[in-house]
Formats: sequence, structure tokens, C-alpha cells
Amino acid sequence: MEKNVQISMLCQIYGKMLTNKQYEVINDYYNNDLSLSEIAENNNITRQAVRDIIKKGENKLFELEEKLTFMERTLKQEKVFKQILQELSKIEDTSSDKKVAKILDHVREELSCLA
Repeated sequence: MEKNVQISMLCQIYGKMLTNKQYEVINDYYNNDLSLSEIAENNNITRQAVRDIIKKGENKLFELEEKLTFMERTLKQEKVFKQILQELSKIEDTSSDKKVAKILDHVREELSCLA
């Protein structure tokens, strides 16, 4: 997974555990696509200070994920859901029974609520 996407996801999951400044700067950099210079100017700090805040925030996000593994478990669950949906489609393709089709539709709806 690309680092920018990974940091963005981690920020969504663990962002409230960062300081307000870390969250704002990381959000501006990764989600709002602002440059270091733009963030520095908006916050009246140096580019180096912005970089330091980002690095400390990134380290905190990775540390939290290493300990709590929410993103890892979520990605695994999504993969399992996709596999289950593929298997349901195979069953539906090979069955002509309307009752089976109705049950499969219900299972799909329930899975979509979990995803």
C-alpha cells in the first residue's frame, strides 16, 4: 500500500490520539495536499518545524497501529468480505433456485452492513 494512503487511513483511525497540531498538519499534508511551505505559512512556523511535526505524528500513528492493529484487521476483514461475495456470486451463477437467490441477496445485504 502506498505510504500516503496508509498515513491517511491511520490518521482517520488514530487521529484523535495525536496532538491537535499534529493532526492538523498531517491532515493538511496528506489529505488536503498542502505543501510544507503552505502549511508553514498558515501556521506561522518554519518548513522544518512542519516536517518535524509530520515525522513525529507519523511515528505515533505507526506505533499505535503496531500495538492495536485496527487498520490491519479492517483490511483483512474487507478481503474476506470480498472473497465471500465472490463465492456467493458463484453459487448464484450455478443455481436456478429462486429461494437460493433470495437467501444469497439477504446474505449480501447483511455483509454490506458490516463492510
